[in-house]
Amino acid sequence: MRKIKLYIAMSLNGKIAKKDGDVHWLESIPNPDKIDYGYQDFYKTIDTTIQGRNTYDQIMSWGIDFPYSDKKNYVFTRQKGLENTQDVEFVSEYHIDFVNQLKQQQGKDIWLIGGGQINTILFNAKMIDEIRIFVMPVVIPDGISLFESIPVESQLQLLESKKYTTGVVELRYAIA
Repeated sequence: MRKIKLYIAMSLNGKIAKKDGDVHWLESIPNPDKIDYGYQDFYKTIDTTIQGRNTYDQIMSWGIDFPYSDKKNYVFTRQKGLENTQDVEFVSEYHIDFVNQLKQQQGKDIWLIGGGQINTILFNAKMIDEIRIFVMPVVIPDGISLFESIPVESQLQLLESKKYTTGVVELRYAIA
């Protein structure tokens, strides 16, 4: 069975973006050695992405080509009737059923890109298999939490922790 992996950066106080969705604060972390934090290796292990509509809109606002066009991409939304693009398929109903079916298909793992709402929905439904968080050495005073609304109380098993010269700490958990 395919696994869903949440691979995400957050501030020390648990924010994945500023209130308006901006993530440019990530670029303010000095990284003179251009460490990619294992991103390229991780990216090779997935063939599918899931992201919420706000995250998708934020990415599209950057004025760049869609960055995951070599993967199968799903955008979860409550809005019905959105037209799929060459890069993404919009899923507006039965999100948990959809993810259950997706996990049963043949393929590589699935990257849950975020944001906070879809993270919570899938976490509460026990659909996330692994969480890989990069705690950035910055505090964001007002922003979007890793889990929006209320996540269910759950035990996690620490699989690995790493510290980087940039001050970033990586934590990798399995859901117990």
